[in-house]
Amino acid sequence: MNSTVRIARLFLLILFLGTVSFAQRSSSLNDVISTLFAGKGFDQAAISPDGQQVAWVEEGKILVRNVSGNATGRRITAGTAGYESSIAWSPDSKNIAFLSYTGSPGQLYVADVASGRARKLTNVKGFLSNPGWSPDGKTIALLFIENALRSAGPLVAEVQQTGVIQEAVTEQRLALVDAASGNLRQISPADMYIYEYDWSPDSKRLVTTGAPGNGDNNWYIAQIYTIDVAGGPMKSIYKPSVQIANPVWSPDGNSIAFIEGLMSDEGATGGDVFVISPEGGQAKNITPGMKASASWLLWPAKGQKLLFGEWIDGGCGIAAIDVASGTVETLWNNPDSISADLGSAGSFSSDGKSAAVIRQSFSHPPEVWAGPVGNWKQITSSNASLKPAWGEAKSVHWTNDNFNLQGWLLYPRNFDPAKKYPMVVQVHGGPSAMARSYWPGSHSFGIALSGAGYFVFTPNPRGSYGMGEEFTRANVKDFGYGDFRDIMTGVDAVLKQAPVDERRMGITGWSYGGYMTMWAVTQTHRFAAAVAGAGIANYQSYYGENQIDQWMIPFFGASVYDDPQVYAKSSPITFIKKVKTPTLVLVGDSDGECPTPQSYEFWHALKTLGVETEFVVYEHEGHSFAKPEHQRDVIERVAQWFDKHLGS
Repeated sequence: MNSTVRIARLFLLILFLGTVSFAQRSSSLNDVISTLFAGKGFDQAAISPDGQQVAWVEEGKILVRNVSGNATGRRITAGTAGYESSIAWSPDSKNIAFLSYTGSPGQLYVADVASGRARKLTNVKGFLSNPGWSPDGKTIALLFIENALRSAGPLVAEVQQTGVIQEAVTEQRLALVDAASGNLRQISPADMYIYEYDWSPDSKRLVTTGAPGNGDNNWYIAQIYTIDVAGGPMKSIYKPSVQIANPVWSPDGNSIAFIEGLMSDEGATGGDVFVISPEGGQAKNITPGMKASASWLLWPAKGQKLLFGEWIDGGCGIAAIDVASGTVETLWNNPDSISADLGSAGSFSSDGKSAAVIRQSFSHPPEVWAGPVGNWKQITSSNASLKPAWGEAKSVHWTNDNFNLQGWLLYPRNFDPAKKYPMVVQVHGGPSAMARSYWPGSHSFGIALSGAGYFVFTPNPRGSYGMGEEFTRANVKDFGYGDFRDIMTGVDAVLKQAPVDERRMGITGWSYGGYMTMWAVTQTHRFAAAVAGAGIANYQSYYGENQIDQWMIPFFGASVYDDPQVYAKSSPITFIKKVKTPTLVLVGDSDGECPTPQSYEFWHALKTLGVETEFVVYEHEGHSFAKPEHQRDVIERVAQWFDKHLGS
């Protein structure tokens, strides 16, 4: 056989094996995508105050059953074909308030649990949310945005403006609905945006977090206020140094507890637990030095101790604290994730001994569990047929700069220890957040790679939750430096314990993770490919482009106009000429948190400098993508990009 024939046959064999490998990867990815989109979603789980019944929201339907027994859930509904959510149990456990959407907007209903009959209480034009009964059972409080053009929050697609541009300010006000007549009245001032609230035990006052002006932006400077049910002026009782969340009133009426910490995103709560008098004064930190981040609070109506949720070492926990002594008792601690909204109305029984949760992990899809805390009984089996389409997850620990660090390593599906695999580092958003064990969904483009033959490493660098407030604040005025060293030393720790091919590593992330991806390729050539989702290329220009600039001052120490250099030193664009890594850039065209021009600026620089790149902008998507076809496209593009440059 001459050399020409041998070379030709070898070429055909390589081509055949490559085709088979590509087909296998394509089949694996399709299997992963099908699994990501197949799970039934649970929006809320709520136990009745007497601890006997549990209600939950599953795929837009409200179901209820006894905690004991094995009966299937009975549907509670307004009798419409719309979406229903936002459960709130009445104090006597006989009624459920909820919102029903037959299009837009949603309206408030109350259903008798025994009969299932529901009656409509409101007929408003606007956006209602967060119903909560007064302790005397006579009134239901709501958050209400009258004549709202979109749902609340900075994650949704922004309304594009033309002509004379003005800051869009639509206030979310506190409204009270009479449970008997349905009469609704707004009690907070028209110029004040209300974020959260809780009733006083005598039903005469409410405590809120709020700020005047732009609701999306000014959450970062919100204060704690009290207001009488009759309405009138709100009284500020606490102006924090950083961010606050989840105010709750003590059963004796003498204290208000809340969470304070450095938080980068509304709704992603973490920090220490504080208490203050309802009349104001000095707030006291009752968890100083805690090596965890409080994620929610609840003061049971009949309980003596304050309950709080924890982000801790990449997992979740529930603890009880004696406010007087500061003694903390761990009630439950587990790598599994449980719903982070446990402080919402009805998630605990009135004595604090039972709860309803949504529990999930990398290996188990979400289901509703209820019963005594830590000894929950599984209530639903709606996702029983789902099995992981990705590999096993292991918790990884390492140290750097005197910090103890943690992350999660997902192994490739069908892992063979005799082989070496490519690895992609996925950095979480925030930065005030935490990579944890959860069942991935349609947004999980990074974890999908585990099912397509990759190791996926999700680190929790300094700035994350889970290791205490000092750790969360350790990235202040230091973005891209200590946190990046934490990530890279984590990569080195993984290389020592898993068969990763160091020549085939990539990095990706969304939001802060997208920023860190852009930063990484300007600082190292260790990554052979990158995908930056909704990233930040230039903090100096970003300050004037995004619609939530108030978040930046606590992290950078001053505005960009007062200290431009602290922003420049953490901007990837400052070091753009160092980039050699092929980088895919993705973003939504209506993103108010990390606007499109940031991604455009980074892509334009790479293209100009001759670095391989591609840029995809998704139509009418905000910071969090809503359209399933776009979510799927992101997963496929990310996998194709890494397959091209890393191979699996």
